[in-house]
Amino acid sequence: MIFLKKFVFNPVQVNTFILYDETKEAVIIDAGCWNQSERDQLDQFISENELKPVKLINTHGHFDHMLGVEYVRGTYKLELAMHKDDEPFVETAVAHGDRFGIPVEPIENPEKELKDGEIVRFGNSELEVIHLPGHSPGGVAFYCAKQKFIIVGDVLFHGSIGRTDLHMGDYDTLIHSIKSRIMPLPEEVKVFPGHGPETSVGFEKRNNAFLR
Repeated sequence: MIFLKKFVFNPVQVNTFILYDETKEAVIIDAGCWNQSERDQLDQFISENELKPVKLINTHGHFDHMLGVEYVRGTYKLELAMHKDDEPFVETAVAHGDRFGIPVEPIENPEKELKDGEIVRFGNSELEVIHLPGHSPGGVAFYCAKQKFIIVGDVLFHGSIGRTDLHMGDYDTLIHSIKSRIMPLPEEVKVFPGHGPETSVGFEKRNNAFLR
């Protein structure tokens, strides 16, 4: 069984997730820890639960979701995996952070590529990678069919959708991604966005004005 811990990190209030199971192997998703206090929170949870981080994966490459990547890479000796179409954002993370007044340390390119339909394995658990372009060209979600939850990054929010006015964003592409890849999932599937509270597929079908 997968257990999920959510942290809210950095000035942009990014949801960082640690997923782990009974084996204690863990996956860190969207490492956004920005300062020492946030890094300590992450480390303390890992230490207190005797977890062994084995994968570092990202839903997309926007700088706010990458602020803790180098720290996690170095501390836990992990390689970063993300979709290749978002690599340009990694290379320009420092400049993008400057535009928002947030210092960003240089980030090395990912060592591994995530592909649509790929299975991310840790311990006895599996997550399916679902490519969801629109907010960014390489945005992906991580879906656990067995436990009916999906981590979607900034594609879909509680009652809203991700921004498409950022570089390489596209509204029509984002709506198509949501309607064709997320909305067909069972209504009870719990949706964990990259910012803000959880929602569900069923709630968004009935209430999200962008999807009508």
